[in-house]
Amino acid sequence: MHVPDGFLNAPTSVATGAVAAAGVAIALRKAQGELDERTAPLAGLTAAFVFAVQMLNFPVGVGTSGHLMGGALAAVLVGPWTAVLCLSVVLLVQGLLFADGGLTALGTNISLIGITTVVVGWVVTRAVLAVLPKRPASVVPASAVGALISVPVAALVFVLLFAFGGEASLSLGALTASMLGWHTLIGIGEAVITGLTVSAVVAVRPDLVHAARGLRPALQLKQADGTLAPAPAPEPEPVGAASRGSVKPLLIGGGVVALALAGIVSFFASSNPDGLEYVAEGEGFLDRARDHAFGDFALADYGEVGGIPVGVAGILGVAVVVAVGVVLFRLVAGKSRPAGAAAGSRQENAVR
Repeated sequence: MHVPDGFLNAPTSVATGAVAAAGVAIALRKAQGELDERTAPLAGLTAAFVFAVQMLNFPVGVGTSGHLMGGALAAVLVGPWTAVLCLSVVLLVQGLLFADGGLTALGTNISLIGITTVVVGWVVTRAVLAVLPKRPASVVPASAVGALISVPVAALVFVLLFAFGGEASLSLGALTASMLGWHTLIGIGEAVITGLTVSAVVAVRPDLVHAARGLRPALQLKQADGTLAPAPAPEPEPVGAASRGSVKPLLIGGGVVALALAGIVSFFASSNPDGLEYVAEGEGFLDRARDHAFGDFALADYGEVGGIPVGVAGILGVAVVVAVGVVLFRLVAGKSRPAGAAAGSRQENAVR
């Protein structure tokens, strides 16, 4: 649901731009509480994975398709504030390199995909978790429900924006029905992809899933008299020691999957218009879309303009998102570390 330039008037675009800027600014500050040296690379991988899967349009009906938005998925994996940053990086790279989503509509797209889907996906996920058993596996169905609901809600927010600043006169009832109907179907696909991805990560590293924190029951030991007592805390591992706590295997595996999706599976993505484009054509306002400022760039439309294979463009996109994301998230994580901790880390590195 990448909104192009021209669907909304200038005042509405400026307003959504202000909302997006405020949301990103708050996320930059709040994400300091979610990120550290271990989770920052995971956030970069999450952004790259979302970028890769967004390239994979799947058919949802005759003549239309949908793709992952990723707000609920990112929020569950790395936290809601970091998720806003993840989606913002993805949308920025898509808009500047691949002419996917308008430049004047960048604030609109961040507000819809980078903020609305994250907030709704996270709130619904937490609400569902409140009534499910307190265990990491419960995050899987909860995240699927959050993902399912986040997509049609984002579609309804677009309808609201169009009601205030749409560049066409049409029946809002018909627009609402079309957007809600198609994006509910797309939401089902979003739920399936989110549930499968979260399930895979929970199965191997539940400790790295943000939404699963606090859901692992405390270990207890049975005493000789039959009573239960808390198990002693495990001994801390030496700095730099290789252990099952290392995130490298997950980063490597996830990186390979993202590259495979963007570089190989993208060739088989549906070529049908996505839900918003399909509705815009059906409701008669698709012609309001303006040409992208970078529409003649070789990578526009994921390489189609310059004759670059979509897989090559996808791999390049994954690399750029990872590079931008890791630098950003490491900077944010670095700001969250107290000076004493940073000094201690330097001393430990010097000793080693």
